[in-house]
Amino acid sequence: MKKSGVFIAVLLMSVALIFAGCGKKDATEPEMGASSEPMKAKTVLDTIKANGKIRIGTEGTYAPFTFHDKDGKLVGFDVEIAEAVAKKLGATPEFIETKWDGMFAGLDAKRFDVVVNEVSIKEDRKVKYDFSDPYIVSKSVLIVQKDNQDITKLTDLKGKKSGQSLTSNLADIATANGATIVQTDGFNQAIDLLSSKRIDATINDSLSYLDLLKQKPDAPIKVVAETDVATPCAILINKGNQDLVDAVNKALADMKADGTYLKISEKYFGADVSK
Repeated sequence: MKKSGVFIAVLLMSVALIFAGCGKKDATEPEMGASSEPMKAKTVLDTIKANGKIRIGTEGTYAPFTFHDKDGKLVGFDVEIAEAVAKKLGATPEFIETKWDGMFAGLDAKRFDVVVNEVSIKEDRKVKYDFSDPYIVSKSVLIVQKDNQDITKLTDLKGKKSGQSLTSNLADIATANGATIVQTDGFNQAIDLLSSKRIDATINDSLSYLDLLKQKPDAPIKVVAETDVATPCAILINKGNQDLVDAVNKALADMKADGTYLKISEKYFGADVSK
């Protein structure tokens, strides 16, 4: 009897262990009905569409591209291009004004989704950022005081003070021609320094210069030279957002096809400035 009792006890324990093993779930086994694939992370474009808002970095001090009118409203060619792109994306534009020299750091920190501020397409920038298709092409000009007779070409900048934004490609041109760079926050400050003779020259956008002359025909400045190469500018986007690049490019193409782009371009420049 004792032996049979022991046998029965062992048998019961074995059965209990078998059932316990059957009830235990493998930690690697997916739940019934659950996908074994990881959840896809949201892209910047997904967030823009979900929130119905796109955050746009711009200066607000660079007429006629991005500036404030007499009523304090943010306006300009780039502003209207950005607004039209946002509309094509089905989003409301939220402009975040930032000084030029902090623009790239702001995009790095994801303070905004894109930068629309006459950003020139440069090879060194393409290493870190993506660009949309170009939406404007411009040339840069050498601007001096109206009574200046010493500077008539770019090479005359050697040993002279040129007012430039430090991270601008225009500062590179001035440096290559021997100028001493005086840091400025943008076009307006450069012109103020030039008008007051605190600098000798500035290399800046020809379209900004023409716009300034429309506003202030008596400004004591003049253009003495022009750069050889036209510079294409585009919307700047952090790398890793190809879906957003594609969506922005489609928006720009649609704007050109339906006449929106030409209307904005002619409003500010009287011509198609995409070529």
